[in-house]
Amino acid sequence: MQRGMNHWSYNQWTRFFADVEQRARQASTDEHARRIVADASWRVLRHYSTSFFTVTRFLPRNKRRDVEIIYAAVRYPDEVVDSFPLAADEKRRLLCQWREQYVIALQRPSLRESLDNGCNPIVAGFAELVRRHGIPSEYYHAFLDAMEFDIAPEPFEIFEDLIDRYIYGSAIVVGYFLTYVYGAAPGRSIEEALESARALGIALQLTNFLRDVREDHHRRRCYVPQELLRQAGTTVEDFIAGTEPKATEYVIRRYAEAAWRHYHHAERLLDAFDPSCIPAISSCIAVYGELTTMLERACNPQRRASVSWHRKLACLPTSKYWVLPLAFLTPEYGK
Repeated sequence: MQRGMNHWSYNQWTRFFADVEQRARQASTDEHARRIVADASWRVLRHYSTSFFTVTRFLPRNKRRDVEIIYAAVRYPDEVVDSFPLAADEKRRLLCQWREQYVIALQRPSLRESLDNGCNPIVAGFAELVRRHGIPSEYYHAFLDAMEFDIAPEPFEIFEDLIDRYIYGSAIVVGYFLTYVYGAAPGRSIEEALESARALGIALQLTNFLRDVREDHHRRRCYVPQELLRQAGTTVEDFIAGTEPKATEYVIRRYAEAAWRHYHHAERLLDAFDPSCIPAISSCIAVYGELTTMLERACNPQRRASVSWHRKLACLPTSKYWVLPLAFLTPEYGK
């Protein structure tokens, strides 16, 4: 998940949830309640992720609203682990509570009934989305497993280990959520689209890891495979400090190469997605490809790279620029 932004505190999240729940309970229909949850989720996405917020503005409205709910459903557990100044046991308790509410919400036939059974409005909205799109329920459990792993992280030996033990839950299944919302192109299978989503999830996560390596180290996490550090003849401490420039460059180049392989694989299968969603996905690849290139060129783990607005705009479809002024003002626009 994107870091380096102004995080909401635990108390801010608590007040946010209470406000959304109150308004959703007053909704006259389930559709109205879903829109209230989506509007709240739009606020979360707009606050936390400029890049993902921008590229998803080019989705059709109904798909965009579901994507906003997905983002909020994965952002809060990530904040529990990364940002809340709580003891490990308390973080586990909050994640367990969140998971239990997800299980309850999946068993309820409507969003409002989930609220009546004590479920958080974001959980209730996300569970309704999972049911509506036929998303395998175990994907979200895998995501929550990855969040819990980060409370007491362990090192990874090789890239395959990193992907199987962590990236699957932290990023790949999130891509799967999105794929079920996007849908497959006519004549293409959902499995082909899921394969592209898997590759893109890995690529995006590797880019994020490379950008955030110093911050992750402060959290006592290391997403650089031990094998890669040994090949470079360095330690994670020396790599981050940049005391051995050649070794640091070697690690960053190999890491970026791994990301690029997955970006290219995702692009080869991009036409498996519903055509209405391809501009947003292509823009996402372009923006994060730009970030990956910046990281390669700088070879400096001490500096957190970010793509400027000018460069982001260059990655977006010019024919759809008109949506951007509206996007930051209201969640409802377009078709």
